[in-house]
Amino acid sequence: MSPWLDVARVEEIAPGTCRVIDVDGTAVAVFNLGGEFFAIKDACPHDGGELAQGQLEGDEIICPRHGARFSVRTGAVLGPPAYEDLRTYSVRVSQGMVQLESA
Repeated sequence: MSPWLDVARVEEIAPGTCRVIDVDGTAVAVFNLGGEFFAIKDACPHDGGELAQGQLEGDEIICPRHGARFSVRTGAVLGPPAYEDLRTYSVRVSQGMVQLESA
């Protein structure tokens, strides 16, 4: 079994948008930043807010609940009230499919 999960065709996640998928019971947000794909756990470590529902500014996502900011590229926390980085996932494009490494 391949450790790579198909998320969507490349054209199904437009630049500046994301798609949330379930990976073994964990919500993961896959973002398209200008044709590059990145994936983060879709839960703010401050209070569990769904980050994919937040505002995307460049490569930063702003939690819709309390305004914590995170780098979509690295998962690094960039502003309070959160103080923990996000889990990130490896993403690749293979034969026109955006894929997430599940292992």
